[in-house]
Amino acid sequence: MLNNKSVLITGGTGSFGKKFIETILARYPDVKKIIIYSRDELKQSVIKQKYPAYDFSQLRFFIGDVRDKERLTQACEGVDVIIHAAAIKQVDTAEYNPTECIRTNIDGAENVIHAALACGVQNVVALSTDKACAPINLYGATKLASDKLFAAANNIRGSKDIRFSVVRYGNVMGSRGSVIPFFLDKRKEGVLPITHREMTRFNISLQDGVDLVMFALANHLGGEIFIPKIPSYKILDIAEAVAPECELRDVGIRPGEKLHEEMITDTDSLNTIDLGDYYAILPSVSYTYSEEDYMAHHKAEKVPFGFKYNSGTNTLWETIDGLRQLIVEHVDPTFKVQ
Repeated sequence: MLNNKSVLITGGTGSFGKKFIETILARYPDVKKIIIYSRDELKQSVIKQKYPAYDFSQLRFFIGDVRDKERLTQACEGVDVIIHAAAIKQVDTAEYNPTECIRTNIDGAENVIHAALACGVQNVVALSTDKACAPINLYGATKLASDKLFAAANNIRGSKDIRFSVVRYGNVMGSRGSVIPFFLDKRKEGVLPITHREMTRFNISLQDGVDLVMFALANHLGGEIFIPKIPSYKILDIAEAVAPECELRDVGIRPGEKLHEEMITDTDSLNTIDLGDYYAILPSVSYTYSEEDYMAHHKAEKVPFGFKYNSGTNTLWETIDGLRQLIVEHVDPTFKVQ
């Protein structure tokens, strides 16, 4: 799928970008170019050391910001595929710096769309978040706006052979700012801060997130929001898995946090189809394909009326023992219960 293709990853030095680069190099040895587009020269330098030019001549490193439309368009020349992973994603940071979040997450998304249209890109997949579903914080609201921009971009492509779609998933195990590395660090203090004892979250590994993007690239018609079927965990089970010996301290829900996350609301379900391992929310406005076209293409079925996908009412759950095994596999291979 990606052999002899040029791929650009915005935010390519983040947790997702690094795993995506690793996966492409392993699965597609004949990939033409992988362009890592980000504004952090230090992180780019670290990746260069891991993948030196004499062994990985297909890698390119572009310093740039998705807010800079001219630079982004320059980076997209000759590109076949864009994976848009750049974002301001810390909920509390976005609440305190709203304009900065809007400029990166919304204006940046629009710049990606226009650069892709201008440069003859064929496939664009943007990363979203469960917080974009019925958002209560600015980060989620900006990502919902971004999702709408990418879905609607299919309606302005004209005669261009290009498809835009989105992938949406929950907390990535071990990613920057996630709860498990935070608890692993805090356990040496003997106290774990708990925002709310009833809190739940969806759980996905970085590799599963990358695989979802690969699925979207291989199967999208354009306009879909792809959502994986993944388990949930309880915050108390995370605490027990990481540090059963620690005291738990209730600190209260942070600004913009939900008790349970959602990925499909009951209203979204009216436009949602079941693909087997994934769901797809279809675009609310499409001038290219009908619902029947999407269902036939994906060999899918409509979800039941009133369906919703919520981390608190999920039917799949991580166990404490299972979480400990996942921590060893995906976060810290030296992890042991103290």
